Amino acid sequence: MSGISLKLSRGIARVTGAALGPYQTAVIRIGFATTWLLFLLREFTHRQELYGPDGPWSWVLARQLIDDNHAFTALMWFRGHLWFEVFYVLAILASAALLLGWRTRTASVLFMVGVLSLQNRSVFVGDGGDNVLHLMSFYLVFTRCGQVWSLDARRLARDEAARARGERVPADWLGPVLWGVSGLTLLAVTLAGKVDNGLLVPVVLWTVWAALGLWWAVGRWARAAQPRILLDVIANVVHNGALVVIMTEACLIYATAGWYKIQGSRWQDGTAVYYPLHLDYFSPWPALADLMSSSGTIMMIVAYGTVMVQVAFPFTLFNRRVKNVLLVLMMTEHAVIAVVLGLPFFSLAMIAADSVFLPTSFLLLLGGWAARARGRLLRHDEGNRTLPSPRAPQDSQDSQGTGGAQGMEGSEEAAPGHVGFTA
Repeated sequence: MSGISLKLSRGIARVTGAALGPYQTAVIRIGFATTWLLFLLREFTHRQELYGPDGPWSWVLARQLIDDNHAFTALMWFRGHLWFEVFYVLAILASAALLLGWRTRTASVLFMVGVLSLQNRSVFVGDGGDNVLHLMSFYLVFTRCGQVWSLDARRLARDEAARARGERVPADWLGPVLWGVSGLTLLAVTLAGKVDNGLLVPVVLWTVWAALGLWWAVGRWARAAQPRILLDVIANVVHNGALVVIMTEACLIYATAGWYKIQGSRWQDGTAVYYPLHLDYFSPWPALADLMSSSGTIMMIVAYGTVMVQVAFPFTLFNRRVKNVLLVLMMTEHAVIAVVLGLPFFSLAMIAADSVFLPTSFLLLLGGWAARARGRLLRHDEGNRTLPSPRAPQDSQDSQGTGGAQGMEGSEEAAPGHVGFTA
């Protein structure tokens, strides 16, 4: 009994003491924000037809459907081109902010609002990846996904270093301003009865807004450490629970897809992959599709291999090596789908979901590569800007040396920190 109690206490301490998987949650934050941002930018010229008033799915039809299914969408708050254009631009900015990890908590909420609003406005737009993005945008709100690889983490590390040197850190005024503006906006639309549909999302919005205000107030005025510790424990538990939900969701996606494929006759005889390759809608490279489908053996191997990998993946989580091998196979499969079938955003969304299972050692290695590449770019940029003019060749050595030093300083990584509730 003592051994069980000890293990239980250690488990509770681990779940409450830290937000687990900081690099994994940072990767899925970057992955899903990048996917949605690229989609919005690619479809910018077609935005009116896809989600706006000029689309075949008119505002009246969308209003009737939303009154029936009670889905949340801010695009139905006001009717007209101006509100749509403003909201579309705000969705792009929110995606970019989440990608960079700038004011991560607020950015994650605005990112969720943008995803849900646009997708629920026109439910027939999407390629399968929109369903994954729809769910994950909601889960990301509950994670502390800005602990590492974010502007928030760099700002927190810079402030802590300044305090360690005895320097005065200026008060953060932007966070309270964002909190106040978002609260006034949410209050206005609530009093106007604009958020009557989709009760869950408004409750989440008000809860997160209140939690942000409480977190800032405790950090600003609480003299004792206990309130801050309590809020940190709650944030860790919520984060770890959301991380488990994200991992479970990814497993369910693959498990259900695999088991449904098993029941299909085309997957049973190994010909299921052949047919999408010869549909005009899924054939951006007809010559490549013809080359791949020229061998019946290859088609059968791909079909059977896809089913086996999807069905087996949830069970391989208990074996790290086998899990990593299947992760490589699945990500490779999605990359091939992006090129051969012309579904880049579906593949990016699935690769982002798979990234939650990547080992920390690999992510640290990947982060090191990115940091070194950024350092080389900064040094190259500084060197170009400090190149001497042809009339002063004697200054070339000093100028290049200065540029190199600045590049090294700019490439330093910020220490990770807990900034999940940064406004």
